[in-house]
Amino acid sequence: MKRLEFLKSLPLITAGAMYNLNELDQVTRGFGNTETMPVLFLGHGSPMNAIEENEFVAGFRKTGREIPRPHAIICVSAHWETRGTFVTAMEKPRTIHDFGGFPRELYEVQYPAPGSPELAKEVSNTLKDVEVGLDQNWGLDHGAWSVVKHLYPKADIPVIQLSLDTRKTPQQHYELARELASLRKKGVLIIGSGNMVHNLRMVAWDKLNSSGYAFDWASEASEKMKTFIRNRDHHPLIQYNNQGRAFQLSIPTPEHYLPLLYVLALQEKNETVELFNDQAVAGSLTMTSVKIS
Repeated sequence: MKRLEFLKSLPLITAGAMYNLNELDQVTRGFGNTETMPVLFLGHGSPMNAIEENEFVAGFRKTGREIPRPHAIICVSAHWETRGTFVTAMEKPRTIHDFGGFPRELYEVQYPAPGSPELAKEVSNTLKDVEVGLDQNWGLDHGAWSVVKHLYPKADIPVIQLSLDTRKTPQQHYELARELASLRKKGVLIIGSGNMVHNLRMVAWDKLNSSGYAFDWASEASEKMKTFIRNRDHHPLIQYNNQGRAFQLSIPTPEHYLPLLYVLALQEKNETVELFNDQAVAGSLTMTSVKIS
């Protein structure tokens, strides 16, 4: 079905998928009250991190061991941009190999985690200010599976993805994310997957294997971002386009940066921030990851 045709049919699809409140209670009974789950921003970097052994993979695994085991996962990935807000709602999401030019071994990786139509409907119900499409086509892109596979290698936790609406402003993305807060108390782990500094056009290919190498502008932006995060000063991070040339070079397009805002928006008053995998790669990328708990 063409995108335009799908969008025209969306009201009928979503109307048919709506639950009344009693039915919704039954559907989401498995997501009972729990301690508040942490939220994670994971710098995913190269798809090769899915199959390589390095310090970043070790950091993902360590985090997976440290946090409570979730009932389900919502991932906001840099690699699913849409017009409108969508959530994957299939029982068995496919593993999407949305990249090119990598070794065959990477294309053979499958991450057969189940989906969760129930959680998809809960997200749709929770986001009251936007119409949420229940998607049956997308699956798990590499922004999701390449990192989640290190947290939960058995692929035995349901995973759904929430798309990035390209029509929304950074402030609107931040506000939308805040509406997901109640799900943290239902055993749902919310993950943003992208990179805080991400400029592929300026990658220093000769430094690709040199962890820690950063251009001056990338270091400047990264340090400012981390200071804002540690100080819980989210406004300049939301208004990143107003933060000068270093930010403009570090965020030439927003898709890898916006998942960070989804995570920061969910920080509660007394929660602390931990940075890990805090390294630059190839001059113009950072793998810096954030845990809020």
